[in-house]
Amino acid sequence: MNIPDLLHHSAKLKSPSISGIPHVAPRPETAYESRIRLLAGVASGVVCAVVFAKALYSLALHAAASNLHSHILLIPLICGYLIYIRREQLPARQRSARMAAVAIVVSLTVVGVAFFLKGHRNISNNDYLALMAFGFVSYMWSAGLFFLGRKWMWEAAFPAAFLLFIIPLPDRAVDLLETGSKLASAEAANLFFELTGTPILRDGTIFQLPGIVLEVAQECSGIRSSWVLFITSILASNIFLKSQWRRAALVVFVIPLGIIRNGLRILVIGLLCVHVGPHMIHSVIHRRGGPLFFALSLVPLFLFLWWLRRGEPRRHPAQISSGDPVLAITRTPGPSNEADQRLKGKDCLS
Repeated sequence: MNIPDLLHHSAKLKSPSISGIPHVAPRPETAYESRIRLLAGVASGVVCAVVFAKALYSLALHAAASNLHSHILLIPLICGYLIYIRREQLPARQRSARMAAVAIVVSLTVVGVAFFLKGHRNISNNDYLALMAFGFVSYMWSAGLFFLGRKWMWEAAFPAAFLLFIIPLPDRAVDLLETGSKLASAEAANLFFELTGTPILRDGTIFQLPGIVLEVAQECSGIRSSWVLFITSILASNIFLKSQWRRAALVVFVIPLGIIRNGLRILVIGLLCVHVGPHMIHSVIHRRGGPLFFALSLVPLFLFLWWLRRGEPRRHPAQISSGDPVLAITRTPGPSNEADQRLKGKDCLS
């Protein structure tokens, strides 16, 4: 053993100390203690739900009556399913994390701000529920960090982050998204009208067609379908894709897909009004055609997902590293292998 190895070996034997007090390693947590900690974490989540019961009930009623936020009712079920299918990956031993205190402070601060603004009537009901929902999510994160530990929360990072989608979009964000989607959809519809050879005069978001004038209003932005499509792409990319750039590509693909889908819907309604009659502006395809065009937009989304998944690298037995236990077992020399090696050696000498 050379001198560097001796120094390294002696450094391992020495116990670090502070002010002459030897350092004592923490006792590892037993399986029983881990089970108790897990049950305590679940109980803390139940207590959190009881504390926020009134706000969560109002949020559920708000989501059920809203076209934009109806997906909120499904988010907790999806998060629970994601944790269930990944339960084997979660660590069996837990240790509390110091970040739990930060999450608790954030949760209490957000809830306090929500109550203050609500009391002074400076906030809408939607924005108040958004703050309360964020406070609820922050408290759930803090309970997870405290009872289950940092490693457990890291393995469950995606379900924990996906819980953020129970937060309603603030009113200001909805206005900005609707305005941007409306303008982009008008540009896409104008391109489609030109490609079909339809005579058209355009003034901003107003289209003058033969026999009718159409305006792309705020309600025609398609923000609800685009938002649900965005959430669907995030969920599908995490479940079916492994590489980060493929996941990002699928999510980014939703942006032009939503614009094209909405522009195509405007084109179809305009052509029906021109070739069938102006009364088609009041038809079902205009008033209730959103789910149909949303379903059609899922086709290119899942085709693109299939193409990305097809290009994912797959591990073959020949590509397994030498440190893999499977390869180590296959390479373990048995009696027959050693005999073959001795025969090969004799052949070479002769």
